[in-house]
Amino acid sequence: MDGQPYSRVSTSWPMLGPKGRNVIIEQSFGGLKITKVAKLITLKDKFENLGAHLIQDIAQKTNKIAGDGTTTATVLARAIYAEGVKNVTVGCHPMDLCRGSQATVDRVVEFLSVNTKKVTTTAEVAQVATISANGDMHVGNLIAQAMEKVGKEGVITIKEGRMVKDKIEIIEGMHFDRGFIRPYFITDVKAQKVEFEKLFILLSEEKISILQDILPSLEAAAQSRCPLVIIAEDVDGEALAACILNKLCSQLQVVAIKASGFGDNRKSILGDLAILTGSTVFMDELNIKLEKATLDLLGSTGSITITKEDTIVLNGDGFKDAIQAHCEQIRTLLADPQRERLAKLSGGVAVIKVGVGSSEVEVREKKDHYDDALNATRAAVKEGILTGDGVALLKASLALATTGNMPGSTNPPSNPDAKIVPSGPWHEYYPPGINTLYTDNFVHICKPLI
Repeated sequence: MDGQPYSRVSTSWPMLGPKGRNVIIEQSFGGLKITKVAKLITLKDKFENLGAHLIQDIAQKTNKIAGDGTTTATVLARAIYAEGVKNVTVGCHPMDLCRGSQATVDRVVEFLSVNTKKVTTTAEVAQVATISANGDMHVGNLIAQAMEKVGKEGVITIKEGRMVKDKIEIIEGMHFDRGFIRPYFITDVKAQKVEFEKLFILLSEEKISILQDILPSLEAAAQSRCPLVIIAEDVDGEALAACILNKLCSQLQVVAIKASGFGDNRKSILGDLAILTGSTVFMDELNIKLEKATLDLLGSTGSITITKEDTIVLNGDGFKDAIQAHCEQIRTLLADPQRERLAKLSGGVAVIKVGVGSSEVEVREKKDHYDDALNATRAAVKEGILTGDGVALLKASLALATTGNMPGSTNPPSNPDAKIVPSGPWHEYYPPGINTLYTDNFVHICKPLI
């Protein structure tokens, strides 16, 4: 980096779009990183570094919500900041500028929502994934196949495989929307997640606060030298402190998770997990006490992946006949929550195993392509797609010049005297020679563009 203001953003435009170039980043630890999202850039000046981290947060949040568009978000963030500073310098009140910017965001989002096209077919899913993977049709087709097998609401994960070629595996598993209680349990700092293999699972319908309640389970897991996952209504007090202490001191790999759902729905989800993993749910109704837990009462599974927000259980050791019978029982219930339970329990989890490359750097880059393509495809299936190459934002900027709202709009109408603030030097954001944007019915010069 050159140490100048906006240096991170100034180098971002070559990475724009599906044909954008990658960058090579030297890390303070480990090997080189080939990517299109510079997460680990550090500038020498502490104030410039503060701004760089702010831009990184914007890009990462965009990737998390929309699945793609990190470079676009970076360029837009620079433009908003640069023009904001100029207008504050000439006397504009910062809060008025902030409110005006938010009103603009609402109108742009509304315009984009109205003009989206739904993604319905497998071919369209493959096209979206291919574009997000820098035009790699192999990655796009695998993502489309995985989504077709488990459904658009199904669970798809990306893992490093041991074979030369990439492949898809459908594994019996379950997903629920709760993650680890504290970040102290994280095992993969880079990905901010917990990953265990060949583990025991303790299921409790009640809140766990006393150490004596989990001590037998901790001792049993320690003697077997296997990780322990505790899923309960809540885990706090000395019980949580003991789990964290064991994890930090490397005495035992353990993690605590709050059970998903509320009331009867939570009971049902714990019951589903018990069938899948071959465990027993500790509850007062059955007079089964936690302090009397043994290995026979704990469940087991092949692997588990836990993030801050969700958990994926794979290869549970429950009996297949019992799982199928439980699924048939759920099918007799027609309410929506039961349909969701059935999809989670019987749909399986698609695991895309990335083949072994010629180097570790190549495998990591390929895995990043799969992650980006999967995130973008999920967002496209959920909310639809728009015209690329910035054309959608260009048309939205032209719509801002009108004072009326679109039919059905909930936003207040624009002030007739409102004026659009010019966004300034577009030639800094695009390579030399690109001075004109062609859209369906008009040609607009970029340099004086709104």
